[in-house]
Amino acid sequence: MKRDRSDQLFKRALKAVPGGIYGHVAPAAGLPRHFPHFCDRAQGCGFTDVDGNEWLDFMCGFGSILHGYNHPEIEEAVARQREKGSVFNQPAEIMVDLAEALLERIEFADWAVFAKNGSDLTTWAIRVARESTKRPLIVKAKGAYHGVDAWCDPGLGGRIPEDRSSVLEFEWNDLEALSSLFSRNEGRIAAVILTPYHHAAFAPSELPAPGFWKGVEDLCRRHGSLLVLDDVRCGGRLSEGGSHRYFGFVPDLSVYSKALGNGYAISACVGREDFRKPSMDVFLTGSCWNDALAMTAALKSLELSGRGKVADAVLEKGNRLCTGLEQAASQAGQSLRMTGPASMPYPSFEDDESLFKIQKFCRLCAEEGIYFHPHHNWFLGNAHDDESINRAIGVAEKAMDRMSDEVS
Repeated sequence: MKRDRSDQLFKRALKAVPGGIYGHVAPAAGLPRHFPHFCDRAQGCGFTDVDGNEWLDFMCGFGSILHGYNHPEIEEAVARQREKGSVFNQPAEIMVDLAEALLERIEFADWAVFAKNGSDLTTWAIRVARESTKRPLIVKAKGAYHGVDAWCDPGLGGRIPEDRSSVLEFEWNDLEALSSLFSRNEGRIAAVILTPYHHAAFAPSELPAPGFWKGVEDLCRRHGSLLVLDDVRCGGRLSEGGSHRYFGFVPDLSVYSKALGNGYAISACVGREDFRKPSMDVFLTGSCWNDALAMTAALKSLELSGRGKVADAVLEKGNRLCTGLEQAASQAGQSLRMTGPASMPYPSFEDDESLFKIQKFCRLCAEEGIYFHPHHNWFLGNAHDDESINRAIGVAEKAMDRMSDEVS
C-alpha cells in the first residue's frame, strides 16, 4: 500500500506535536509500518487514508461509530441544527430532549448531565459518590481503564503517590477480594466503579463470572457505597438501555460516551434520584459542553438504535465474524480465540505471550486493507454487512494459511 503522504504528514507532525500522534492512536500502539498515520474520509464501515488506500474498518473510530461513518440521517439532523448554531451562552432545547430520551431508555435513571469525554464524567461520578457518602475511598478492578485523569490513567508521567492513595484495587471476578476490601475499610468506601466486563489492555477480555454482578451489587448496598458503571466503551453495543441490562444488575450512576454521539464528542452520566442533590453540589461545566450539534447527533443515534434494535444487530454480526475467524484459524491449525462480547471482540492466540502471532495476523490482513487491531478490542457497527464480514473472513483465511505455511 502507498504511504508516502502519511509518512510526510507524520514527519511534519513530529515537529509540531509532541510524539507526532499521541495516546491510544499513536503509531507504536498499533502497527506503525502497516496502519496509516492519518485518515482522509470515511463512509459506512470503511475509511480512506491520506494516500488514497481504502480500509474495511473493524475499529469504528475506537468504538465511537455505531451506525456507520457519515450516517445520512444523523448528518442531516446535524446540518439542520448547524443552521441555527452549535455553542451558545446557554444550552439549546436539544439538551432537554436528549436528557428525556436517556431517562426514557435507562430504567433506573432519574436525571442526566452531559460533557464531552468519558473521562470527564467517570471522574465527576466518583466525586458525586464522595459527596454523597462523605467517604474518601474508591474501588476499581486492576488493569481497568476509566480515563486519563491521575486517579485511573494507565501511564506514569506527572503522577504522584497521592493521586492513587484513595484508590483500592481488586482482581476482576474476585468477589472474596472485594468483600475483604469492604471489611478492612468499613465505612470508608464511597464507590465501586467497574466496566460491564473486563477489557484490560494487551489481554483477552473477561466476562463477569456467574453471580459476580449480583455479588458486587449486594456488597455496595450492604455497605452503603455507590455502584458506578463505566459504560463508556460498551454503551449501545450490548443493550439500547445500557449494558447493565445485558448482565442483569442495577447501578447507581452510569457513564456513557463513544457510540452515544456516533462520532460527535459527547458523554453523559445518568443517576438515581437519591444522588440528584450531590450531583448538583459537584461542579461540572465546560465552555463547549452544551454543543447542540453533538447533542443532536446523540438524540438521532438513540432513535436509530431503538428503531433498528441495533445492539442485537451488531451482536449478531459480531457472532458471524467471530465464528468465521475461529473456524478459519482452526482449519489452518491455528488457535485463535475471540474473547469478550461478539460486538466488541478481543482476538487472542494461544501460546502468544509475546503477541507476535496476533501482530503477524493483523499485519497480513492489513496488507489486504482489513483494519484489525492487534492490541485493542475491535468494534462492530451496524454499517457492517454480510459482504464486509465475508470479505474480512476471506482475508483472514488467507492470512491464517500464510502463517501456517511459514511455520511449516
